[in-house]
Amino acid sequence: MASQPGIKPLQQNHYVQSNSPASIRRRRVMQAAGAAGLAASLAPFINAHAARQTLKILQWNHFVPAYDKWFDNTYVKDWGQKNDTDVVVDHVGIPALSTRAAAEVSAQKGHDLFMFLSPPPVYEDQVIDHREIYEEVQRKHGQPIELAVRSTYNQKTKKYFAFSDSFVPDPVNYRKDLWDEAGMAAPDTWDDVLNAGRKIKQKRNIPVGIGLSSELDTAMAVRTVLFAFGGSVQDERGNVVLNSKGTLEAVKFVKALYQETMTPEVLAWDASSNNRAMLAGKIALCLNAVSVTREGENKQIPVTPNIWLSQALQGPVRRIGMEHVMDCYVIWKFAENIGGAKKFLVDYIDNFRQGFLGSEFYNFPCFSSTVPDLAKLIADDPKAMPHDKYKVLGTLMNQATNVGYPGYANAAIDEIFNTWVLNTMFAKAATGTLAPEAAVAEAEAGCKRIF
Repeated sequence: MASQPGIKPLQQNHYVQSNSPASIRRRRVMQAAGAAGLAASLAPFINAHAARQTLKILQWNHFVPAYDKWFDNTYVKDWGQKNDTDVVVDHVGIPALSTRAAAEVSAQKGHDLFMFLSPPPVYEDQVIDHREIYEEVQRKHGQPIELAVRSTYNQKTKKYFAFSDSFVPDPVNYRKDLWDEAGMAAPDTWDDVLNAGRKIKQKRNIPVGIGLSSELDTAMAVRTVLFAFGGSVQDERGNVVLNSKGTLEAVKFVKALYQETMTPEVLAWDASSNNRAMLAGKIALCLNAVSVTREGENKQIPVTPNIWLSQALQGPVRRIGMEHVMDCYVIWKFAENIGGAKKFLVDYIDNFRQGFLGSEFYNFPCFSSTVPDLAKLIADDPKAMPHDKYKVLGTLMNQATNVGYPGYANAAIDEIFNTWVLNTMFAKAATGTLAPEAAVAEAEAGCKRIF
């Protein structure tokens, strides 16, 4: 991921290395019980074996259907048999996740494990501290990546309000045939996107496809541009700093990009519109996960061999990208099977390599050691055209950053993300509804109210 000077992924006082009395006691228990395995090392996880129980899980309808097929029909069934547990997995579409979570919290009843697609710090008071899960997984697989910690840890309360198993890189998907025709190499900078996009639209009337609507992909894309131009919502200490030169330059750039390379359709897109548009040959470029090319390969869509991927783009200040999706599991305080939910997550990380393969390289590990041959796998995929199409993900995974960059996720950042404050800022400026300066000022005022 993008470097964070002076900040380590895991501070010593976050984990079992701590020398506090409580941590020393935990460490001694873990060391004494290590040989006995998971059931003996973490007492709360034992309850899953006491009697046949039920474990209820809610997560999204994965954009790569093969993952849900593996998870529901193979992994969950095997885990349930081994742990004498009936596992019920419910899937919902992306728009239903937030409303379903709110309903479960309101009722104080619902699923034992609930998966969000972005950090959910707003629910910190409603969930357990997931520290123990991180500690146990770290004992077995080493430290999680910094991106996972920044997405699930509250620096002020010292609580892990979620547990992240995986994230999704967000490469640039571009039409190589159109870029070649425009005399351009693979996109490397944001200026490349503007210059090539202008040529392609003028000659072929095929636009760039970056959303400017109230949906998840737009939220990720506009942050990628914002960060690359030197802007951000907050600084490392959690102070609102949106109204800056970097932010204004990013907004002006997106206005030019919209007016010169795009069409009004992007103002009404949903989270899968860019997928559909790219596979239909209607756009020249978008920011999206490998779900686009995987669907094209699986359905043998003719345009697929011409859709290539690139690393994060260089902006005036930095080369950086957002994660496309941040898988964040929470265990509600009111869950009926907290012990089983904890054990399920720990065991799932033990089997994460199969999940990575099942997702067809969509879900990348938050514990890198769980997929030791990742570089080899993505460098030579028989289904891909060309076979090394996905090799770039190895570079991109180290350029990905979190929603609250350069700080940590927090409840204010969560609300800003889910009420589309930045999406609206960019869209109003792009369409001329507000001048760029006014759009930035309005958005910063909104952010300060939320903070």
